[in-house]
Amino acid sequence: MPLVTMKELLDAASKGNYAVGAFNIGNLEHIIGAIEAAKDMNTPIILQLAEGRLKYFPMHMVAPMMIEAAKKSKVDIAVHLDHGRSRDIIKEAIKYKFTSIMFDGSNLPYEENVQKTKEYATVAKFFDISIEAELGVVGGNEGTTVNGEIRCTDPQEALDFYERTGIDALAVAIGNAHGNYITQPKLNFEVLEQIHKLVDIPLVLHGGTGISDEDFRKVINLGIRKINIATALLDGLTNKAKEYCLSDTNHRFFGLRDKMIEGTYEQVKHHIKVFNNKEPL
Repeated sequence: MPLVTMKELLDAASKGNYAVGAFNIGNLEHIIGAIEAAKDMNTPIILQLAEGRLKYFPMHMVAPMMIEAAKKSKVDIAVHLDHGRSRDIIKEAIKYKFTSIMFDGSNLPYEENVQKTKEYATVAKFFDISIEAELGVVGGNEGTTVNGEIRCTDPQEALDFYERTGIDALAVAIGNAHGNYITQPKLNFEVLEQIHKLVDIPLVLHGGTGISDEDFRKVINLGIRKINIATALLDGLTNKAKEYCLSDTNHRFFGLRDKMIEGTYEQVKHHIKVFNNKEPL
């Protein structure tokens, strides 16, 4: 059965010095396009659903599609809760058989983040699923223009956090942000290198949309094993739908559906090529 845990995928990525693409899903076309790209590239991926998006993509509708699609995939796929903050939502994700969860306590005081993350790590281990946490402040909000605070993760804090919580992966802040960047992001590779030397678990980069292919390769070589892509998928689908609706053709629903899948497929395939960290740029 191709439904696997995030930890399995990230451990393999650590051995192979590549990153696994984690793609935020909003509808059936996203799911189909992402899995088709993964199959054609023969590369495992992570399908994920963010708590902050549930008002648009209700879990009781989207989660069963994600799980069943992963089970029937020809490549290994993990299904992940992104930016989980609510106990009820995390419990719901576990009920739907997500194979990994993220508890995001980055907005909490440090000690409270440590204690709550440790509690959720214990729960995750009980259910034999993976857990990701976040330390530092990743700017912006998913799907919006970035203008929020960004505070880089402190390497020594990251070491203490890792040793005390028992997490499987750590999302770090190194100048990255959610949403569309106003200018080309300036990532702090020195901070990432220090964290990678101290912390012996896979590192995660959020806010992947807008980061250059060259910078993706640099962060992968400095320990990033999971890269989140959300806005690029939304934009890819939307732009293909707009292109179709403005085209001089006989518009049909199924033609629109195919274009939305195509927009998703192209984005996922491109990012997989870069994240595999093999082909020259």
